[in-house]
Amino acid sequence: MAAERSDKWQGGLLGWIDARFPLSSMWNDHLAKYYAPKNFNFWYFFGSLALLVLVIQILTGIFLAMNYKPDAAKAFASVEYIMRDVDWGWLIRYMHSTGASAFFIVVYLHMFRGLMYGSFRKPRELIWIFGMFIYLALMAEAFFGYLLPWGQMSYWGAQVITSLFGAIPVVGDDLSLWIRGDYVISDATLNRFFAFHIIAVPLVLLVLVVVHLLALHEVGSNNPDGIEIKKNKDENGIPKDGIPFHPYYTVKDIVGVGVFLMFFSAVIFFVPDGGGYFLEKPNFEPANPLKTPEHIAPVWYFTPFYAMLRAVPSKFGGVLIMFGAIVILFFLPWLDRSPVKSIRYKGPLSKIALTLFVLSFGMLAYLGMNPPSPVRTLLAQIGTVIYFLFFLAMPIYSKMDSTKPVPERVTK
Repeated sequence: MAAERSDKWQGGLLGWIDARFPLSSMWNDHLAKYYAPKNFNFWYFFGSLALLVLVIQILTGIFLAMNYKPDAAKAFASVEYIMRDVDWGWLIRYMHSTGASAFFIVVYLHMFRGLMYGSFRKPRELIWIFGMFIYLALMAEAFFGYLLPWGQMSYWGAQVITSLFGAIPVVGDDLSLWIRGDYVISDATLNRFFAFHIIAVPLVLLVLVVVHLLALHEVGSNNPDGIEIKKNKDENGIPKDGIPFHPYYTVKDIVGVGVFLMFFSAVIFFVPDGGGYFLEKPNFEPANPLKTPEHIAPVWYFTPFYAMLRAVPSKFGGVLIMFGAIVILFFLPWLDRSPVKSIRYKGPLSKIALTLFVLSFGMLAYLGMNPPSPVRTLLAQIGTVIYFLFFLAMPIYSKMDSTKPVPERVTK
């Protein structure tokens, strides 16, 4: 009877849908018959977690937008209204603010996994480039959203960042004016940032996520060994070292989602401000153009680039370094000249370089959160040099580095 019902389903409603929309083929191509390497480890949780956080941000953002007022005179009060008077408004707001930081945490870990295992190498260059555009869109989304609470740090942080564009020769002042919509951060700025935050950038982000996944499923997933499993297939054309993504990795990802949600919930219910890193204390005061906070700094996920900006004496030079630090990531697939992809089979030079890169990025993040001083400026300059040397010297040290033999089949 069960088989008969299944046949009726496949030939009935499902068959009717498949004749008009490729539902079954999409399910098979991207889940049931998409073969992924069987040696995925802990580091492969973060792609699916990034997708989960994106869904959380979109859903909570919709509910917040229902009660938020993009008006300089009412924005801060509307956030207070959401927190105090809207049913479960405090929870939705904290889910959204925590979700912003969670998004960058999982994306940074996702990118680090790509650096470790060479997920940007041929034939996955386009996947990496789409991923970098996602990163740019995410930074823009976070920047536009940061102004919306209309708190002290939101206001002054946006004022500082938008004024940086004024350092660009010839067009700088006009560009800053166009971004703000006024000579200072004002109601016009708030309205256009709100429009970008809830409509324009999310649409771009969703399109980029789709093409990122399509490109991934076209060439196949990388693995900790950096071996192309499509090169070793059985008589049925199925990779010998691959397993169907569903049900094996969907179940694995559900476990990762469960663990992530436990940590995510703990932050929301016990430390929603993240100790002042997710929601800064000055942001609980309404924006005041006449009162400058003691120390203006962006949210933690922008601080490495902010530290680079402050490390350069010239304002224009600082802006170039800050944007150059992001642009150089796009060229990574063509900088690595190593004959192997994965860090497992690379030599000491590549491992030391990656370690120094991670340490410098963490140091820059810390320095960007704190007020400048001569010692901190010197450390930021050293960290900036290490950051850029990791990429600029990569064609040399990756080619000189010793390597281990890569196995023909994937390992555990």
